[in-house]
Amino acid sequence: MLKLFILSFAIFIMTGCVATSTPKAQTSSKTVTKKSTEIREKEKKTVTKKVEIKKEKINVKKERKEKIFQTVDKKDAILVQKGPNKEKCFLCGMDLVKYYKTNHAAKLDGKNVQYCSLHCLTEAIHNGAELENPMVVDVKSLKLIPVTEAFYVVGSDVKGTMTKVSKYAFQSLKDATAFQKKHGGKILDFYSAWQIAKKDFQ
Repeated sequence: MLKLFILSFAIFIMTGCVATSTPKAQTSSKTVTKKSTEIREKEKKTVTKKVEIKKEKINVKKERKEKIFQTVDKKDAILVQKGPNKEKCFLCGMDLVKYYKTNHAAKLDGKNVQYCSLHCLTEAIHNGAELENPMVVDVKSLKLIPVTEAFYVVGSDVKGTMTKVSKYAFQSLKDATAFQKKHGGKILDFYSAWQIAKKDFQ
């Protein structure tokens, strides 16, 4: 009788242990799973943030790289053309604001046209265009001036537009000389600069 009681008591204790230990095991498992999920989400957010920062740095570098000497703020650019393509070179389609400091303008068949460079203006003439009242951007004031009043600094170390031999125009000889002292090149009148530009098509 005593043996039977002891055996029954032992079975009761063992059953109780199993019953109480199972929920604890399940709770522990759920806690671990929850923590693992939280860690994964945190790591995912960290990686996403790092990728976004990297993209921002690349965009900043790209903007700095694209910023060139010829570029001005859009509000400072004088554009004489009309229509949806007024910001594009009439000949090659390049951005007139981005390459503004080498812009030339003229009248063609009674309407205003604008070129990104002396190169494109020369090419237009080379192709038979009869241009009237040719103008060029004064690098100092950013205004359009008659080419006959301009002093061109040709062959400086500042990269040109559409040519290996850069050509920048100034209304003042003083400004042209200051630019030449800093960047080299020769100071020429429009006709002489134009003769050099024509060599691109020989």
